[in-house]
Amino acid sequence: MSDTLDPPVASERIFDGEVLSVRVSHYRRPSGIVVRREVTDHPGAVMIIPVEGTRVLLVRQPREAVERRMLELPAGKLDVPGEPPLACAKRELAEEVGRGANQWEDLGGFYVAPAISTEFIHCFLAEDLYPVETPPVEDEEIEVVPVELHDLDRTIAAVSDAKTLIGLMRLASRRRPVSGPV
Repeated sequence: MSDTLDPPVASERIFDGEVLSVRVSHYRRPSGIVVRREVTDHPGAVMIIPVEGTRVLLVRQPREAVERRMLELPAGKLDVPGEPPLACAKRELAEEVGRGANQWEDLGGFYVAPAISTEFIHCFLAEDLYPVETPPVEDEEIEVVPVELHDLDRTIAAVSDAKTLIGLMRLASRRRPVSGPV
């Protein structure tokens, strides 16, 4: 059995926004049953784990949807159709943290909420950082927050942003020796 599903048998776009759109789609299951799903279509995003020496650089920024300033890894939406994720990651690292990186590693990615959204976040490790001059994005208010790598477990426990938790746990797993079969 394939992991790929058939395309919808019917679909209606009910909202088009700046960041996402919403559609109602009907899918036929192999059993013949047709199910209705509300889906948010999102162009995808990137998340960067910038490591500078013995620190990982996080950002604190306002998140109006939850009415809080959140501590997060730098991230951003794929703004340009067809934009390569690595190009987006380089742009976002410069805009949000004021850094470039000589070393980039693709750490894979993940779906944010596959039951309701197409959003996929590409995860990159950025090392050997250097300062860059990039004008800030007009509507962003970002504070760079360096966290010592030896405080990674405490930071993971304190963070409530899912993408940041995934990124920090991927970073932590790379820095700890594997101790036998899982």
